[in-house]
Amino acid sequence: MSSEIKRKRQASLLIELISEALGELADERLRGLTVTDVDVKRGGYDADVYIDKSIYSPEEQKEILKALKKAAPILQSYCLEMSGWFKCPKFHFKFDELLDQQKKIEELFAKIKDNQ
Repeated sequence: MSSEIKRKRQASLLIELISEALGELADERLRGLTVTDVDVKRGGYDADVYIDKSIYSPEEQKEILKALKKAAPILQSYCLEMSGWFKCPKFHFKFDELLDQQKKIEELFAKIKDNQ
């Protein structure tokens, strides 16, 4: 139980730190990104970082993921320095699909309501 709370706290702090670090990067594409969630894996060695994809085309998303992969070491060292932790998880960037799923569910509910 306490390890789950520790991971949630770590994830919450990482959302803030990664957002701050992105805002300080020179790459204009990365400065405007919104971190929606961070999922710290068991052991704290890896973390999935979810980015809002709502305003980006598939081509832009590919370019952004490439840029994020290159910027990951900079982001990790920023988080390590600001948090004071002994180690920082390795970041794996992904676009958040949850918002799309929620929209589809809402559309389905609207259709069901219209059919009644």
